[in-house]
Amino acid sequence: MSKKISKKEQKEALIAEKSEASMIDGIIEGSPDAIGVVVVRLECGCRKMAAVDKKGDPASKVIAYRDNAMSICDQCKEDHGDFMRVTESFIHWIEPAPSQDDQDMINAKVLGTTPVTN
Repeated sequence: MSKKISKKEQKEALIAEKSEASMIDGIIEGSPDAIGVVVVRLECGCRKMAAVDKKGDPASKVIAYRDNAMSICDQCKEDHGDFMRVTESFIHWIEPAPSQDDQDMINAKVLGTTPVTN
């Protein structure tokens, strides 16, 4: 059974997506060596982002923020956005994106790998 999403929740999600896209654009603009931006979303609503270069090394400082807030939440201030609270992480690639092999290598280096269990 799927949860019905209210108009207010849809609007808030859209605002968050626009805000996130704006942050990504700003990070890219300030990071000439960037080929992508790592985005880590936390269960508290805070996000961490940083540019990554073609070797998978940092191309910017890590930016931590929370939509419509003056600062990140108290939990993130305490544990710096602990990986146990991550709900989603990905790399937003700048076009033209690197080859799939390079993307896989950078993803593994930056975000790690999760063993598949059957």
